[in-house]
Amino acid sequence: MPRPWAPGAAERGPAPERGRIAARSGAIGSALEFYDFFIYTQAAAIVFPEFFFSPTDPAQAIIASLGTFGVGYVARPIGAFVLGGLGDRVGRRFTLILTMALMGAATFAVGLLPGYDRIGIAAPLLLVLCRLVQGFAVAGEISGSSTLIIEQTPLGVRGSRASVTLQGAQIGQIFGALVFIPLSALLPREAFRAWGWRLPFLLSALLIVVGFSVRLRTVESRTADAPAVPPIRRVLTQSPGTVLRVFAMSLTNIVPVTATVFGASLATQQAYGIGWPASVYLWIPVLGNCVAVLVIPVAARLSDRLGRRPLIIGGALSSGAFSFLYLWAITQGILWLTICLALLMWGTLYQGYNAVFPAFFPEQFPASTRVTGMAIGQNIGTAASSLMAMVFAALCPPGTRQAVIMLVIGAMTLGITGLAALAAALSPETSRVPGPQLGRHGAAPLDEQEYARLRAAAPALPRRSGHRGNAGIGPRSSHQQHQQERAS
Repeated sequence: MPRPWAPGAAERGPAPERGRIAARSGAIGSALEFYDFFIYTQAAAIVFPEFFFSPTDPAQAIIASLGTFGVGYVARPIGAFVLGGLGDRVGRRFTLILTMALMGAATFAVGLLPGYDRIGIAAPLLLVLCRLVQGFAVAGEISGSSTLIIEQTPLGVRGSRASVTLQGAQIGQIFGALVFIPLSALLPREAFRAWGWRLPFLLSALLIVVGFSVRLRTVESRTADAPAVPPIRRVLTQSPGTVLRVFAMSLTNIVPVTATVFGASLATQQAYGIGWPASVYLWIPVLGNCVAVLVIPVAARLSDRLGRRPLIIGGALSSGAFSFLYLWAITQGILWLTICLALLMWGTLYQGYNAVFPAFFPEQFPASTRVTGMAIGQNIGTAASSLMAMVFAALCPPGTRQAVIMLVIGAMTLGITGLAALAAALSPETSRVPGPQLGRHGAAPLDEQEYARLRAAAPALPRRSGHRGNAGIGPRSSHQQHQQERAS
């Protein structure tokens, strides 16, 4: 007879309050790190082709600039192996502090780099170096934050709590786009291209100081008895199929790549013949991320109630399908329709995946390899999908017929999201699996009635806690109290 379930570390004691601290740290830390990461994305699409590359071949400059954007994702698998191992062996908290320091230094350095007209080929080489450091650093952010949160969060609200890391990431991207809008609109084009674009990168130095003050308050959640076998070897020998499925699901990242990276170049680069002003197109990621911030908690709560897999499968397939209409609207130059479709495809439908994977991915692995497994699978998948921006530009360079652009890029986007949906369908559902059993083969979920009671007793939103112990956690049922007595 299976042992009756009893609360683990995240379900009893003061851990839920630590979970809220971890959630706040994850949200703010992700916001700052993805602000740094996203301002590079915007600059790579609208500034870097002319500033860091030879002006003699605009088409090649666009491809090369988007290539440096993708280089950051090439570094992410390396960062995943290194930082994931550190997260499981040294600690989640230490790794998150290290990632923030590396990201801040690399972003600030980009703001100081001279252009191609001053140092020639050394300019793009230095740019690539900074982007490599950015990619290495960001590889440990989502996996470390998500793991720290779910390990200190009560069963029933893990999806809601872990999703704040992606809310933070979206907020960081909002500010990353907003900071360019007044600069590109108010400064003369020559001034913006010469020095105005540098200001968002230099501002990151101040923001990182704020991030450190928050992140240092988190509490470590790694177990004291780390395994003797290195986490990388352990996860690749014991959970290769799980890593592969996480990799495939992470390919859903192709949706924002199509929408905000290739879409930005298609819409703003004069060589494509559409030529929207950057100050106009930049409102698309701003509005899309604003909608995403509102949709993410809704989707995350649904994943706690209905399960993770339905949200990921539906989000991946529907957002991939809408890429055809989105690209068509850009090629037709219909700005209002482009904005509406971006809000639907990327701001809403894509969040079925985006809001849920921070809980679903670490729940697939046992605690001893949780950061490593998620970091490797998620970052390699994200890297592979992000490099598609350069592939898209190579397959559909300036001069390609607009109908061809829509059909080729749309079909590739939908095909990739279809593969991600299949991987989600083949993964075990984890929303009702107790924390100590996560990552175990054949782990039994709680029955729906017991799970509903736990969800009702563990509200997802933080409360002001003016007293100690289980402050702000909510009343416990007699069943929970009985189980906690047995566990103690």
